[in-house]
Amino acid sequence: MHVHWFLPTTGDSREIVGFGPTVGHRAPGIDYLAQIARASDQLGFEAVLTPTGTWCEDSWLTTAALTRDTTRLKFLVAFRPGLVSPTLAAQQASTFQRISHGRLLINIVTGGDAVEQRRFGDWLDHDRRYDRTGEFISVLRGAWSGEPFDFHGEHYDIAGATTVAPPDPVPDIFFGGASPAAQRVAARHADVYLTWGEPPGQVEERIDTVRALAEGCGRQITFGIRLHVISRDRAEDAWAVTERMLEAISDDTVALAQSQFSSAESVGQQRMAALHGGSRHDLVVAPNLWAGFGLVRSGAGTALVGSHEEVAERMAEYHQLGIDHFIMSGQPHLEEAYWFAEGVFPLLRRHGLLPETETIGQGGTLLATPS
Repeated sequence: MHVHWFLPTTGDSREIVGFGPTVGHRAPGIDYLAQIARASDQLGFEAVLTPTGTWCEDSWLTTAALTRDTTRLKFLVAFRPGLVSPTLAAQQASTFQRISHGRLLINIVTGGDAVEQRRFGDWLDHDRRYDRTGEFISVLRGAWSGEPFDFHGEHYDIAGATTVAPPDPVPDIFFGGASPAAQRVAARHADVYLTWGEPPGQVEERIDTVRALAEGCGRQITFGIRLHVISRDRAEDAWAVTERMLEAISDDTVALAQSQFSSAESVGQQRMAALHGGSRHDLVVAPNLWAGFGLVRSGAGTALVGSHEEVAERMAEYHQLGIDHFIMSGQPHLEEAYWFAEGVFPLLRRHGLLPETETIGQGGTLLATPS
């Protein structure tokens, strides 16, 4: 099992961060993000996901700056294919691996919102964007091969793609998408297929579908899930946080968010919305799985909520279905990183789901391995 955290590059808050350029009570300044990165490093998270989008700070620049504030933490950098040349992206990744000493992972996000895509000059329709993503990854991997790489496709016509030196190691490519077009790309090109936090039965169906597609391409693929989390010593304290979060959201805010989400082309977003139907009622959609985030927040809209023992049990259940990577987050991300890691990690280690790892002191000194 691999457990990762999240860098809130749109800003942070004790409430559910919504959408748009003014959200968040804590600005995503580099000093605050460095606090979260250092905490994630010291607590034992393997990597932090850094998102991409209009209202995010640039993921490449932000994470490159944070490599000097961390020791072992990897950076799962999200970016949009089609907005940059795949050869340039290969060069960026190769450079990042050298300056970070091999701590880069890549999350390729095709994009499911036509309005945002057009903001960046991308006018392709949904399925053609995924076709382009497949070509993009082909060129990316070709440029890392150590030999000049030629590619002639519908979207790219490239001669001699290469970098000064291949990245070492070659970063794993994380990729998500619920549509058939996305799943075909994942089967052919991804190392890790990502899903948002749907109930276990739905996640199992997705895993079975993508695994079969990958096997049909002669490939094996691993799986990850993106979830928020509210974990406390007592379950009632965790659920009290959800009540406070709901109290801070007006009905008008929910209605506005849902009207904007309804036009999204993303099948994953449609599936998130279907879990709650825009209603505050019946937000517990599976044991300890709360869909309240999705009322006003696009993307991952569910959270594991409960005692540390309950959260660990739900993670173990997802792991049994085939999930190896857990990308978690919580509001606010600094405090919740401690609640989650200090409460849940020992339980996962006790059950053999996480390895015993060294911890890092504030000065970067390795401390004793916990027993």
